[in-house]
Amino acid sequence: MTTVTLGGQAIHINGHLPQPTQTAPDFSLVAQDLTDKTLADYAGKRKILNIVPSIDTPTCAQSTRKFNEQASKLENTVILVISADLPFAMTRFCAAEGLKNVEILSTFRNHSFHLAYGVDISDGILRGLTARAVVVLDEQNKVLHAQLVPEIKDEPDYLSALASLH
Repeated sequence: MTTVTLGGQAIHINGHLPQPTQTAPDFSLVAQDLTDKTLADYAGKRKILNIVPSIDTPTCAQSTRKFNEQASKLENTVILVISADLPFAMTRFCAAEGLKNVEILSTFRNHSFHLAYGVDISDGILRGLTARAVVVLDEQNKVLHAQLVPEIKDEPDYLSALASLH
């Protein structure tokens, strides 16, 4: 079990964040059109997994905006924004913000992603959501970069995540 904080209060996280050189675990997540997506759907592409508790929080919204902005500068790379939010809410947010360079994926049907990626919040007011993390994968799903953000209210280290693709 790992510990992060929310406003300085300890929160326990179950699972283990995949680490560089490991192969990322597969997942089944729900896309905007309510279809199931797995890593195989992104075969041959590099992937930035922007894992957030909820798109409806300021920090999650900001990280989604920042990765959307960077996406057009990245070759053969898809930005996946992953949260427990319903695809409807995530789609509405992206449309309202004019975000067209990210794909949204929801864990609402299958919480196994939470444990497999080491982001399962097990206690506190956010129990059942994911901790904030960024995992960058190469074309073969090898982990290039992984960060579990120590304070949930803080933004991830964008520069390190993006640098891992160069």
